[in-house]
Amino acid sequence: MKVANRTLRIGNITIGGKNPLVFIAGPCVIETEELTLKTAKELQEIFKNLAIPLIFKSSYDKANRTSVNSYRGPGIKNGLKILEKIKVKTNLPIISDVHSVDEVYYAGKVLDVLQIPALLCRQTDLILAASKTGKPVNIKKGQFLAPWDVKNIIEKFTSTGNHNLLITERGTSFGYNNLVVDMRAIPIMKSFGYPVVFDATHGVQLPGGRGATSGGQREFIAPLARAAVAAGCDAVFLEVHKCPDKALCDGPNMLSLEEVSVLAGELNRIRQSMTKAGPPAGEAGKK
Repeated sequence: MKVANRTLRIGNITIGGKNPLVFIAGPCVIETEELTLKTAKELQEIFKNLAIPLIFKSSYDKANRTSVNSYRGPGIKNGLKILEKIKVKTNLPIISDVHSVDEVYYAGKVLDVLQIPALLCRQTDLILAASKTGKPVNIKKGQFLAPWDVKNIIEKFTSTGNHNLLITERGTSFGYNNLVVDMRAIPIMKSFGYPVVFDATHGVQLPGGRGATSGGQREFIAPLARAAVAAGCDAVFLEVHKCPDKALCDGPNMLSLEEVSVLAGELNRIRQSMTKAGPPAGEAGKK
């Protein structure tokens, strides 16, 4: 399946084509309203100063935690209220995960972008329900899929007539409790015609690596993100926390606010240099 390269409009942000690199960033999960709002405002200031487009992300429910005792978030009702307040106070577009068909209706009233987690990327009813909202949807490629398998996800999603789609690369299972990122996935998935996001923080996760929780290798976020932008991704997904080591979810694979400021500037410069230089190798000459 080959379709014309598309761009996606979210508010005043355009993702794809030769448009600027976009960032999706925020804490893994809503811990408190105060902390989440403060983080959103600090990220807004960072990206405003860098003149880089930002979509704010935080989950109202992390439904796929390793342990039943792990913190999941405030839940859909209270979580959406918090995200709505953040949207009003910052005017940032908001993205969060949906896990079931029932959630889609309520989340769609608040969120600017719906996100389908990697472990649910083959759930046909969920994909169709999200697509039928007409809203932009970010579907994360499952750790168990090859990049060319994404074409089946795209066919499911677009069967309703909605083409407002992002596809995210977040690594592939590599033995037990480990992921590896194959950068070939980015140009392969881009060949299907939709903007591609690179999830730099989940890409270094060690699923279940700590027994009852997941581990992570934070030190590899920056080099992988640089490689992904050089490979042609259209947006970068980063989970960010004021103090990652104290985060209630995904701390080992999150960045601090100070780190994201430096990295975002670096990645933006790579994107700008590539746009000036022309299309990546192998893309020149394609119609």
